[in-house]
Amino acid sequence: MAENHMTDPLPPLREVIAAHGLAAKKSLGQNFLLDLNLTRRIARAAGAQGGGVFYEVGPGPGGLTRALLAEGADKVIAVERDLRCLPALKEIAQAWPGKLEVLADDALALDETAVWPRGVRVAANLPYNIGTALLIKWLTARDWPPSWASLTLMFQKEVAQRITAAPGTGQYGRLSVLAQWRCRGKILFDVNRSAFVPPPAVTSAVLRLEPRQQPLAPARLAELEKITAHAFGQRRKMLRQSLKAIGGEALLEKTGIDPTARPQDLTIEAFAALARALEA
Repeated sequence: MAENHMTDPLPPLREVIAAHGLAAKKSLGQNFLLDLNLTRRIARAAGAQGGGVFYEVGPGPGGLTRALLAEGADKVIAVERDLRCLPALKEIAQAWPGKLEVLADDALALDETAVWPRGVRVAANLPYNIGTALLIKWLTARDWPPSWASLTLMFQKEVAQRITAAPGTGQYGRLSVLAQWRCRGKILFDVNRSAFVPPPAVTSAVLRLEPRQQPLAPARLAELEKITAHAFGQRRKMLRQSLKAIGGEALLEKTGIDPTARPQDLTIEAFAALARALEA
């Protein structure tokens, strides 16, 4: 560990949770991460040891927040809509003066670009019920490259596999195309259910995404989203059928793509070609 890493001066998370009477709420998709070795590992994967500003969604009692600060983050901006967690987060802010800003807000509704600096790194154990929606929000930023430098996120493993899936696999879909068109992504490690309170029903995985300076192939986001929505909306059908409503026959002819192919067989470059044809 580097010299500047601080020890965490606060009591163990179990004690914090007990002291504040916090129980994870299913309605908020909460599963608290209590294993501090694991939260430190996530913080290091996110690059906290290099300093900089981090943005965290759903910190809960603050396990990952503490790890980011202890590993060397200069500042953490944390968004938490569960007001019960704010006193625990306030204790962290007092232990690391000037380094934690807590926003009591809904991350899905918040305009992050108004609260974070350019080059921010996002690190979060995302609440299960909003994880995919938040990722799509960050991936569909109007300006690209985006204002964030990297996303280090925990998802259900099945979602992480969908994000990184290759063409020709069962998990490949809209999310794979959108994520890989604009980013390079990699699953870093799995997280056992036992690391959480309460343990979720599934294994989780930590995933890292870094934005490409230029998307993988030229296309406009609006058309690419439209093409993938139609194609994967009926993923068992041939493309000439699933794209029929948007003039599929002509698009497939124009791009030289086999009309009997199924969407999971197409590369991201092929989807981009269809999007360009649709725009034209």
